[in-house]
Amino acid sequence: MRMQSFGRRPAGTSTDDDTTGRFDPKQLRRLWSYTRPYSLRLWSAVIASSIAALLGVAFPVIVGDLFNTAFGVQVDAGLGGMLRGGGPAAVDGAALEGAPAAATSADLNLIAGALFAVFLVQAIFNFVRVFQLGYVGEAVVADLRKALFGHLMTLSIRFFEARRIGEITSRLTSDIGTVQAAVSQAVAQLINQSIQLVGGVVVLIVISPQLTLVMLAVLPAVIVATAIFGRRLRAISTAFQDEVAEANASAEEAIAGIRIVQSFTAEGHERARYAARIDASFGSAIRRARVRAWFIPTVVLSMSLGIGVVLWYGGQQALAGVLAPGTLITFLLLTVLVAASIGSFTGLYSQLMEAMGASKRIFELLDTGSDLAVRDDPVPWRDVRGAVRFEQVRFRYGERGDEWVLDDIDLDVRPGEVVAIVGPSGAGKSTLVTLVPRFFDPTEGRVLVDGIDVRDLSPTDLRSAIGIVPQETLLFSGTLRENVRYGRPDASDHEVVEACRAANAHPFIESFPDGYDTTVGERGVKLSGGQRQRVAIARALLKDPRILILDEATSSLDSESEALVQAALERLMVGRTTFVIAHRLSTVVGADRIVVIDDGRVVAQGTHDDLLRSDGLYRDLYRTQFRHDTPGTSAPSHG
Repeated sequence: MRMQSFGRRPAGTSTDDDTTGRFDPKQLRRLWSYTRPYSLRLWSAVIASSIAALLGVAFPVIVGDLFNTAFGVQVDAGLGGMLRGGGPAAVDGAALEGAPAAATSADLNLIAGALFAVFLVQAIFNFVRVFQLGYVGEAVVADLRKALFGHLMTLSIRFFEARRIGEITSRLTSDIGTVQAAVSQAVAQLINQSIQLVGGVVVLIVISPQLTLVMLAVLPAVIVATAIFGRRLRAISTAFQDEVAEANASAEEAIAGIRIVQSFTAEGHERARYAARIDASFGSAIRRARVRAWFIPTVVLSMSLGIGVVLWYGGQQALAGVLAPGTLITFLLLTVLVAASIGSFTGLYSQLMEAMGASKRIFELLDTGSDLAVRDDPVPWRDVRGAVRFEQVRFRYGERGDEWVLDDIDLDVRPGEVVAIVGPSGAGKSTLVTLVPRFFDPTEGRVLVDGIDVRDLSPTDLRSAIGIVPQETLLFSGTLRENVRYGRPDASDHEVVEACRAANAHPFIESFPDGYDTTVGERGVKLSGGQRQRVAIARALLKDPRILILDEATSSLDSESEALVQAALERLMVGRTTFVIAHRLSTVVGADRIVVIDDGRVVAQGTHDDLLRSDGLYRDLYRTQFRHDTPGTSAPSHG
């Protein structure tokens, strides 16, 4: 059996470990692995970017050659000089002294034409680079979103109980958006600027090794500044993204519960709570802006000082006749190009650090395993009969304390039997039935269906045979038809209608102008509580499960609708193992067996009449509910 590890900390929670503020190559390689399906596009983008960058380096060389030609300077540097094999800085002194220029208008036209050709070809390759990298970046982010959401769907109920929905959705939106900017933009700039940097430095060394050393003398200061500020920037970015997630979670809760918020006139409280979280994230954003404000000017100042020194030293060499004017212009343009590349690396580094912080939280979620063990070779479950057995089951939630919610439960439910589970609030009724579809595993003991431990079955096979109508009904945004079909997408329209008829939902659906195509709104907000419950019952009935769980399934219905639905459920429960949880005992009196649970233990079981004759909790609960009945009034009948 393969046990997947459950996450030890909530995703999105900042940590103080050593990965918070340092570059993690493993994490970058993992992020980069998502580009493998698009390697052909990626390599075409790399080649196009390389050519475009090399053409960018050629631009200053051509401009310098153009100036030297225009001023009639014979020089063995620049594009023409290097092609002729001349020395790196050899200048014809006679030309500098005003000797007749050998250049003609045709030479200028040729060089200008070469310059325009460079611009045109560079534009073509830049188009290829931008489009291909943009495609790869968008595809990677789409795959990452799908992988993250798909993984979330495999996690257990316990995972979602420990985390807020807003925090999780923040990972799918803001964090992946941060990664998207890095993947689709930073990669292109990194390739382009790297080639321009290396190519520019090579040409600078060819032109003047001395000037190149002067220009590169500022690099140590830039590297140190990048290391110091980059570490700080990533730590602040991590805190900022965590605080944004907290704000999103707060907003999600308030919007989802807007009726409760307004009914308690708590709008001011929610505004203040959200504002406090936004203010916290704003403070981190300001700290991040402050670090950037120091970081970027420090690098720019260092590079500017280097350029200033190059200007001064290069001007001295030009005055001394060592460098031709056009060659000096080439050097200065290349120096600016190299400086811009180095400066862009600092921005890329800060962007990369932010993406590393975001991807860290994304991968934390992806690495969070379910607390439910899943077998590599699950036992096949065919010819489902619906027998359910609880063997010495004990359960506690752990994070809610060490108290046993269920304690030593032994219960054998026959196929097709209707079992009602009753008891005071908090007795463990709902917890017991959640063990059947394996939303949780018992802490001790085991749950079996048709003699098979549910832990040995595939969760998909197990849950496909179980239908649930929960106490809190949730409908998905979409049409009524889509909601009823949720458990059986291939069901025909006729089957949908019949399920709704059985659940007494058809009349009110038909009264809507759009009928079954009526949209229900988010969480079914456009329907009343009773209408939502009847749609949920129809959804479970259409699935046609062998095991049916009704957790307060009729709690939101009025008396007339409840009677009609109860009658429909009685017909549909024939031959189907059914668990009925109800506080209103009038809805369970016709069950084959009633199991009474108190404080996590089975204290009695039997038929309604048997339990009424005994002096126990069930009779007390029954008398409490109907103590206002007039003398001689008979007990309510089932249905």
